[in-house]
Amino acid sequence: MRQSVYITVCILMTLCVTACADKERQSTPVQENITATTAAQGTTENDSELAGKSDGRPSEKPSDESSDEPENPFTPHSADLLSEEEKEQLQNTALAAAESVKELYKDSIIADTAHYSSGVSEFTSEQRKAVVEQLGKDGLVSVAEDTNMQNPEKVEAFYTDYLNGQDSMVTVFDVQRDGLIGAMTFVFRKGQLQACYIGVQWNEESTPEIQSISTNNVAEIKLTEKGYFIYAYETVIAHGCIRQFWRISPLSEKCRELTKKYISGLSYLDLEVLAKDWDGSNAGDILTPSLYDAIYRIHTGKILPSDTRMIPAEEYESIMTTYFPVTATQLRDRCGYDENSDSYEYEKMHVTQYPPFGEVVDYTENADGTITLIVDGVWPDHNTDLAFRNTVVVQPFEDGTFRYLTNSVEKISSDRK
Repeated sequence: MRQSVYITVCILMTLCVTACADKERQSTPVQENITATTAAQGTTENDSELAGKSDGRPSEKPSDESSDEPENPFTPHSADLLSEEEKEQLQNTALAAAESVKELYKDSIIADTAHYSSGVSEFTSEQRKAVVEQLGKDGLVSVAEDTNMQNPEKVEAFYTDYLNGQDSMVTVFDVQRDGLIGAMTFVFRKGQLQACYIGVQWNEESTPEIQSISTNNVAEIKLTEKGYFIYAYETVIAHGCIRQFWRISPLSEKCRELTKKYISGLSYLDLEVLAKDWDGSNAGDILTPSLYDAIYRIHTGKILPSDTRMIPAEEYESIMTTYFPVTATQLRDRCGYDENSDSYEYEKMHVTQYPPFGEVVDYTENADGTITLIVDGVWPDHNTDLAFRNTVVVQPFEDGTFRYLTNSVEKISSDRK
């Protein structure tokens, strides 16, 4: 949830700047207003995950606006394209949408939560999907990172209007991992683009309420031929992602399952598995000490303890020779084997921010039991949903494990500015 990360960082930086200024001038009416406003309503979102996929919202401000509120130095201030009446209507629509799916939250809502939290505990992917589908049945555009967008034709119509220079607007309801519902309204008027974000959380009475509302200028939007809606704000904070995205076109559940099982967790930038052409004859070339970190997660679904230093050779080699056509000798030559302790030094994979991610878009179940996966490398920060195309062959085993057999990769496009 890249959008949640973007907002959280923006607001933390704003609070730091404000705190430094307050220290110099001691207590002032502006400082008192910040304290009162923050106590009344949260100004940050719960950061559920760095992603991936799906999702950069603008810096937020409380919905209870005040003229004494300090300006956010990281957000450009220009005339809003939406009137106050329109913003109020959008807030009412967002609350009504949340109310319509309230029943799906009843077993997850928690009491006495932090003001910046969604107010939801242990919200499952099945619940997210149910919320998205219910909002879609109500005629709203809705999406979650692991669920196909509902009513995507409304986004397509908005983009067509934008290309034709016609005033238009569309609202997308994005159901986050923590259960927060973000209503993002894109507005195109008089040749200008803006996005108005409204966050809806749940209070102790299990009633939806506005968590935050903000408006930001949008520098560009793009609807790709493959079906990704990619957009960028005019102002990008330090270390923030350049572009945000949603997948508009549907992806089959089978492709999602194959992506989750075989591709998720493999980095194009930090590992060689998807970045190089290889097969059984040269698989040793992709071996690096940090590869074990990624494969261990795929194998166990867990992260190695942070205090891990050495990994017994038997365990290390058993896992790696299961997932790749390599030998123990190749592993010992390339992956930091220590003969004295008969173990491998653990090297954590240092993940590059906002890398391309792979998604299976097609597959063939071969007669010999192997599966050929067609994988597209989506790289929103480079303004493309097809930076790379991989053909990956895997061999599933009866115990649920599998082996990567070959990979071939073709660089397609990258529009980094």
